[in-house]
Amino acid sequence: MDAFSDLIRGVRAHGSLFGCSALSAPWSLHFTDGAPLTLCALLSGEGWIVPEGRPPELLRARETILVRGPFSFVDRLDTPAAPVACGEFCATPDQGGTLHHLGWNDPFHGEANLIVGAYPVRSHSRMAALLDALPVVVRPPSSDAEDPVLDHLAAELAVDAPGQQIVLDRLLDWMLVCLLRDWFDRPGGTPPPWWAAQRDPVVGTALRLLHADPAAPWTVVSLAARTGVSRSTLAKRFADLVGEPPMTYLTRWRMTLAADLLTEQESMPVAEVARAVGYSDAFGFSAAFKRVRGMNPSGHRRAFA
Repeated sequence: MDAFSDLIRGVRAHGSLFGCSALSAPWSLHFTDGAPLTLCALLSGEGWIVPEGRPPELLRARETILVRGPFSFVDRLDTPAAPVACGEFCATPDQGGTLHHLGWNDPFHGEANLIVGAYPVRSHSRMAALLDALPVVVRPPSSDAEDPVLDHLAAELAVDAPGQQIVLDRLLDWMLVCLLRDWFDRPGGTPPPWWAAQRDPVVGTALRLLHADPAAPWTVVSLAARTGVSRSTLAKRFADLVGEPPMTYLTRWRMTLAADLLTEQESMPVAEVARAVGYSDAFGFSAAFKRVRGMNPSGHRRAFA
């Protein structure tokens, strides 16, 4: 498994909250429900995305972007519209024009038609690892190509059918993966080091091995043997491309997985979590966890309870 797939696997949508807004100027919607990551797609018209404490971004028809944290969507930067808070309970046209999860036969009839898909927090640590690799606004290179997935999303939001939440979740996942790949691969971009390293024949193989079985008793020697190079070659090449030694990378990733197990499996004993990520000694695991995460496993579990 490649590093990107393993990271995204922990961020998959499940019960994501969708909204569709048919807007006529002036408007000022404030998305304040605290979603860590929100996909915004504009079907028609244009408007301004205003993240908290960050420069505004003009969003045009058929564009899709990702926004970290709270933000506003306004018709213009000096809009006279009174701000309307749109979150989980902003669900009807008379509450700012935002409809969550359905209800209109034809919701897309305004000057600007906005779709938002908010990712709920499922995997705290993997979501944090993804957010660390992203700016507040992720805007992939513009393209003239049609986006049939966006049209499928709009069509799905306009009807009420069995299994709809599953369809919406998977469409959101599809759009997230495609958008991130386009953004990481954009000309002149600065993706996280592991993104480019995945394409290296040696380091990419090492990363796939580590992510396929992170609990295995890896050493630099055993990893080098599996990649077909010497220990020194792997160590230098990995550090040059990823920015840290392979065992440091593995320890960090193990602690990310452990952090999610601690919060998602509340009844799972710490010793069992330790074994799941490759530690036979719970004390050694606790020391490594505190060194990497800044608190011991029990403290992390209490903090995220």
